[in-house]
Amino acid sequence: MKNFPLQLNFVATLPCKTNTSVNVCVKLEVLHRETPDFISPDLWPINSPDLNPVDYKIWAVMHQRGVYQRKIHTIDELKHRLIEVWCGLEQSTVDMAVDQWRKRLTACVRAKGGHFEHSL
Repeated sequence: MKNFPLQLNFVATLPCKTNTSVNVCVKLEVLHRETPDFISPDLWPINSPDLNPVDYKIWAVMHQRGVYQRKIHTIDELKHRLIEVWCGLEQSTVDMAVDQWRKRLTACVRAKGGHFEHSL
């Protein structure tokens, strides 16, 4: 089994001073201690599709596999087509996308958060 970094999206906006977020802060401490690859909220990229495997790899594969090969007339038809193509993805495609993540993150850090795809 591979180890994957853990990121919790909801904690970035919670200060550790309120009663509501005390449990979250305790959980963050446990995650830092127990999960070696945990990425704390202060190290997350602001909003980068270049670091999201679905955005930088999976969507392109789904598009190639024919999400839009026939005209889509309704939202339900679009949902059905997306689910159909998504379910047909091989695990190796997903693994390959995830395996690219650390390389992409390193390139992003080297570029100081700027454009980096040209350097991959």
